[in-house]
Amino acid sequence: MSSASTSRAMLKTLSVVKKVKMGKRVEKILKDKGGSTSAQDNGDDDPNKTPEPYICTGIFEADFTEFCRRNLLKDNEIPAVVIRPKPPCAQAPPDNKSKDSKDSNASKDPTPDEGVDAANQEEAPPKTYVTKDKYAYFRPVVQVEMENEDKPTTVTEIYIRGWKVDSLMVGIFKQCWPIIEKLSVVNLWNVNLSEDVVKEFASFLPQCQNLKTLVIDGTWCPEEPWSLLIGEDSLLTSLSLRNNGITDKGAVMIGKALSTVKSSNKNLVSLNLSGNKITDVGAVAIANGLRMNRVLLSLSLANNNVSDEGAKKLGEVLSRFPLTHEEVVERRKLLSEKGSPDQGLLKSPPPSRRDRDRPGSVRSSSHMDKTDKKRDKSSKKKDGRKGEKEDGKSSKTDAKKDKDDTTKGKKEDKWKKGLLKASIGGGSRTSLVGAVSQPTANASFVADTMSTKTSKGKKTSSKDKRVPESDSPEILEAINPLLEQVESMDNQLWIPGNRCLINLNLSRNKITDTGMKGLLLAVQYQITLLNLAPSPAMKGILRMSLTGNDVKKTDETYVKLQEVLLARDPYYKPPEKGGGDNQSLAG
Repeated sequence: MSSASTSRAMLKTLSVVKKVKMGKRVEKILKDKGGSTSAQDNGDDDPNKTPEPYICTGIFEADFTEFCRRNLLKDNEIPAVVIRPKPPCAQAPPDNKSKDSKDSNASKDPTPDEGVDAANQEEAPPKTYVTKDKYAYFRPVVQVEMENEDKPTTVTEIYIRGWKVDSLMVGIFKQCWPIIEKLSVVNLWNVNLSEDVVKEFASFLPQCQNLKTLVIDGTWCPEEPWSLLIGEDSLLTSLSLRNNGITDKGAVMIGKALSTVKSSNKNLVSLNLSGNKITDVGAVAIANGLRMNRVLLSLSLANNNVSDEGAKKLGEVLSRFPLTHEEVVERRKLLSEKGSPDQGLLKSPPPSRRDRDRPGSVRSSSHMDKTDKKRDKSSKKKDGRKGEKEDGKSSKTDAKKDKDDTTKGKKEDKWKKGLLKASIGGGSRTSLVGAVSQPTANASFVADTMSTKTSKGKKTSSKDKRVPESDSPEILEAINPLLEQVESMDNQLWIPGNRCLINLNLSRNKITDTGMKGLLLAVQYQITLLNLAPSPAMKGILRMSLTGNDVKKTDETYVKLQEVLLARDPYYKPPEKGGGDNQSLAG
């Protein structure tokens, strides 16, 4: 009992010393920046006097505490900002040199100290947990992680656990978080958010330029306004909404936030909706959101109530699907908008009004010039033989030049026709991307290619060589799915489905063998399409989790789907030949 009490006392003193050191560091930095740690240092104690506007310093602990005091929170009501506890690190291996020196010293001094042996026999203080005072564990705290604990301005992650974040607190966060330059992760668990608080979060989170990951787990909100977090202005790349009681109502809004016919989320890469109450209605809505979305890479609908209808809809969106009337109309609009700049570039200019109004009897100056040239040629033919030979040589060279110009012109016309064809939608995927996504880039590319063709044979420096913008990989991300190649079938236009999603988690749902067949057909279609037209940006489903559904593990469709997915799993390592023989011998 004495050893345990001494260890607890040691831990308390260490925690107090650590807090004091952290407070001194903050005060030192504030002194250097000319700031103040509290509103009491700024002026008199007059309660009626309006406080001066506070300028954030970028130190989260100081700014958060100051804004809490300005909102009339008492010191015992202000959540403490602490460094997030980390699991104990593995002990470093003992140094051989020190061990040898200790052995040598022990050999020199054969009588060990009795006090050292007594200290070694005492139990070491626990390292996997820290004890706290009574009820101190339940007090609200804000846990932070820093790149460097000696620099309070390097906060990268913020964690809030088990206390309500109301409108007052989110207003304080609105003033503090955008100032933190390196803030990249916000993790909230069981914080009991209301609809107004979620709207307030969605309004200022885009102001945090480096905030990419948002986790809100175990938080129920009856209005389910989670779709506001992934609006068009959102910069989030990863969103987790696990165990929030999301129903089909929230899933429908999330599906619309992923994409519609005219808009699409362009930043979200990972979406986790596991542990909610989403049924086939919500799964179909999310599948419709994947029709025009080509950014999302990972989707988790694990531990929901999705059955065969939702699984078949997801399989349809992943393979190919017919366009709706609204999508066909939008496709025609996009083709007309994208095709008009190219048509203006490639078509010859319309005749001028002077040429249209000129009567047929009046000849233009260009026509008169041509007749004059013919007369000159006929007069030249009447000259002597010497003159004819010289003129013959010059005319041959001129004819060659004219022939070269005409062949070049024909090649350019063919190239222009091919570009126009690609812009309308009949070309390959690469030509389509280059022609549709960047019409202005095509204009510069046309000028560059025409100049290089005319200056053929001339030496060009490395500075003059330009890479066409249509070959850059960034353009592939900007392509609209409605502009992909279509296939007419049964009086409908069909386009390839979503091949950007690479991870789909449907484990612990209610999918039977009927839904498994739809998923298997989708994966097989993606593999066939990838073999016909390989694309590094669209590889299709690579991992799909299906455990815990209403299907037997010995089902033929389920077994075949697992075999196909196992061959595509990038983390799967096939067993070595020697290992298989050993297993067979052991079995």
